[in-house]
Amino acid sequence: MTSQFPDSKITFKSPVRAPSAVPVDDAIIPFEVNALDLRGRLVRLGPALDDILTRHDYPAVVGKLLGEAIVLATLLGSSLKFEGRFILQTQTDGPVSFMVVDFQAPDRLRAYARYDAARLKEARDSGSLLGKGHLAMTIDQGPDMSRYQGLVALHGGSLEDAAHEYFLRSEQIPTKVRLAVGEELQGGGKHRWRAGGVLAQFLPKAPERARQADLHPGDAPEGTVVHTVAEDDAWVEGQSLVGTIEDVELIDPDLSGERLLYRLFHERGVRVFKPVSLQARCSCSREAVSSMLKSFEPKDRAEMVKDGKVVVTCEFCSSVYEFTPQEAGVEDA
Repeated sequence: MTSQFPDSKITFKSPVRAPSAVPVDDAIIPFEVNALDLRGRLVRLGPALDDILTRHDYPAVVGKLLGEAIVLATLLGSSLKFEGRFILQTQTDGPVSFMVVDFQAPDRLRAYARYDAARLKEARDSGSLLGKGHLAMTIDQGPDMSRYQGLVALHGGSLEDAAHEYFLRSEQIPTKVRLAVGEELQGGGKHRWRAGGVLAQFLPKAPERARQADLHPGDAPEGTVVHTVAEDDAWVEGQSLVGTIEDVELIDPDLSGERLLYRLFHERGVRVFKPVSLQARCSCSREAVSSMLKSFEPKDRAEMVKDGKVVVTCEFCSSVYEFTPQEAGVEDA
């Protein structure tokens, strides 16, 4: 079943059709499984992801990790109901010490990673690439609104693990996340990046069905009985189905997102909504960089002059902006 309006009710007049066999890249597909009180989003990334990663020619392991961060930020940021920003950022002691993904609702993506090439060989998986540190998720509603930020400690686990920890401790919403990134080989030895992800949440209408066990306080006396709440059968089934998704299914260029959702939930009935297209697009501009330069102290601006000009390179998209000292406000200072 399909509808362009997630809040609309399914009726006997709701259109029913077979899942589209046409794969759509760089898109978010919201979905709902009413029988399981399940709501979620499926993300498929192709050219947009390839554009972001190839601008910096990242080593494969770094590109894969940053790709996972981009998918996760898209899954989380696409829930915004306003035209703001969702910023996912990691800062750790691992070989990939810093990553930032900027999702500007409803459809713009940019990202950047900083890494130590000499230490990459010591990493075995995404957890060891990240190491220990924190994951910050920031919602920026604009200059006149306060920011909201959530933090998750990273202890050598994956980004999927961090997402599950965040929803468990901060949002208290039963959530299952799957992320996958890979390279598609083409003729002539060329390759391009692809990625996919699913976020599914258990959102029953009856609040008592969403109850979870209390979090361990960390200082309970020995022998204290831990408070337990049996998981709802619908959520057990829902997260089990999402857990069966293989990486190749999420990045397969020949498998449409609708067919993947139907493959997962056809026995229960899945309702999909209008896809939202995504694009790799940086927000930098000559005007924005000029304004940024003017925010520096006069002494700092003067120190930026090299070979008679000020050169600024955008870390996100690698665009280079050149200014004369006068344009940078150096002589005026």
